Amino acid sequence: MNSKSIFVLLNMMLLTFCGLNFAVAQNWKPLFDLRGQWKFEIGDDMHRAEPGFDDSKWESIHAPAAWEDEGFPGYDGYAWYRKHFRSSSDWKDKSLSLQLGNIDDVDEVYLNGHLVGTTGSFPPHYSTAYDVNRIYTFPPGFLNPAGDNVIAVRVYDNELSGGIIRGNLGVYEDINALRVDVPIVAGWKFKTGDDPAWKNVRYDDALWNTIVVPAYWEPQGYPDYDGFAWYRVKFRVPNDLLDKRLILLLGKVDDFDETFLNGELIGRTGKMESRLQDIPGSDAYAQLRAYYIPSEDLRRDEDNVLAVRVYDGYKDGGIYAGPIGIVLREKYLKWSDQKANRHGGFFDWFFK
Repeated sequence: MNSKSIFVLLNMMLLTFCGLNFAVAQNWKPLFDLRGQWKFEIGDDMHRAEPGFDDSKWESIHAPAAWEDEGFPGYDGYAWYRKHFRSSSDWKDKSLSLQLGNIDDVDEVYLNGHLVGTTGSFPPHYSTAYDVNRIYTFPPGFLNPAGDNVIAVRVYDNELSGGIIRGNLGVYEDINALRVDVPIVAGWKFKTGDDPAWKNVRYDDALWNTIVVPAYWEPQGYPDYDGFAWYRVKFRVPNDLLDKRLILLLGKVDDFDETFLNGELIGRTGKMESRLQDIPGSDAYAQLRAYYIPSEDLRRDEDNVLAVRVYDGYKDGGIYAGPIGIVLREKYLKWSDQKANRHGGFFDWFFK
């Protein structure tokens, strides 16, 4: 290949990458701009996450910006941001995310008192995430439709600049997301360890901890934990869907999973028995879990029990990304075909 051909090829590759980045950016449709003035106070008090907390005496600072540049030079430690906004009633059927750009160093984010995400690790197991773009998905059910909503952001800064420092701030819709027909977002139970009895319908998980799904388990009280853990949740399927062909979407799991519905195995990704050998070269953590639900495994007019056995072998672990819920099979197949077509392009043609 001569130098001119190489130059043309490199330009085509560059244009392709630019096009792909543009396409990714176009997935997000802004619904509400959160840039501007936020209520702010240094220190730490978990009551500040509550929607009814009185922040009227707090100062106002601009975000995004380092808090050092907004009147708190030299401050390292804990601080909280709060901001009110009004949602729209037409958001109820959308795939929503809260985007907060880069936060230096660690954060927990609450929407109307619901924890929707956390990045990095707070002391005593401190781990910075200053360079990670915060995108937290949340169910529309966390919103007060056409009413007042409040975001509360707990931040820990270890050194240098601190706070919500740069990037896009807002509520966004993922216009290419698959909208599930039966969301499963609340009431997830969690326990580290491994016991096959935990898949059983009648197992009593009342003493298990409650955890946010989707989100990594490390910042939710399990720092540096690698190994087995289980999730359990109860849900119901509307009668008009019970005789349809259905798919369980379990989002993405780091690293491997075995998924049980009412005690029956319906799907797995990765082999638990060879987990230690698989992890170094495995991409299982990046795969969307989609498992067909045999109709005979669903329970009518009563709770269904979903139990998920997870093994994490390195770094972050757990059910960390959506979508999560039940979807009609034909709807899933159509979305999957469209997604495959969106991801096709120059490299598919060039290297085929």
